[in-house]
Amino acid sequence: MHVIHGEHHRTKRIGWLRAAVLGANDGIISTACLIIGVAAANASHDEILIAGIAALVAGAMSMAAGEYVSVSTQADNEKAELELERRELETNRPAELKELTEIYIKRGLTQQLAHQVAEQLMEFDALGAHARDEIGITEIATPRPLQAALSSAGSFTIGAAIPLFVTTITSTDIISTIFGAALISLALLGAVAAKIGGAPLTSGTVRVTFWGTLAMAVTAGVGHLFGAVV
Repeated sequence: MHVIHGEHHRTKRIGWLRAAVLGANDGIISTACLIIGVAAANASHDEILIAGIAALVAGAMSMAAGEYVSVSTQADNEKAELELERRELETNRPAELKELTEIYIKRGLTQQLAHQVAEQLMEFDALGAHARDEIGITEIATPRPLQAALSSAGSFTIGAAIPLFVTTITSTDIISTIFGAALISLALLGAVAAKIGGAPLTSGTVRVTFWGTLAMAVTAGVGHLFGAVV
């Protein structure tokens, strides 16, 4: 009886996971930092709330636009590379076969086997073979601009909503309360992201909380130093 060996790799999650973690992390840190900075400048509670809401809206839109433009640019570049490779295959197929053969030789195959593999793969899907093994473009890593934009904007909103919610229910000692809530949220985010991505929990959690702590501490210092939002 043959047992089917199934491996569950996490590489398909890389695209949306990166955008989601970046969005949530930025939402928590940027909104918490702004609230702490405004609070440190002795602003009123209403002014702090308005600043927090503005940070959430502006940040979500910025993340969506930034991700869409960035990933769209990557997609355009990949399309251009594929079009160039398609023309090369049409005009100089022997040279492309030799190029693919050399790639497989460098990966450890004998020259004869590498040539056979290159021939068969090019007969099956020449552009796909060159896209994967020469350019490094794979279906798993295909850029998805809209998915990245929505994921970033949504995760930013969720992240930013945490310090904003804490601010609405806190009337005294806002700075320390937001600081603590943000650190707990960042630690949980780092742990969840590490778990989903299959990375060590400790390093992921420490990395996120360290940079979040540094950012909030610097912002609080700026607020105290200047006594105004900067």
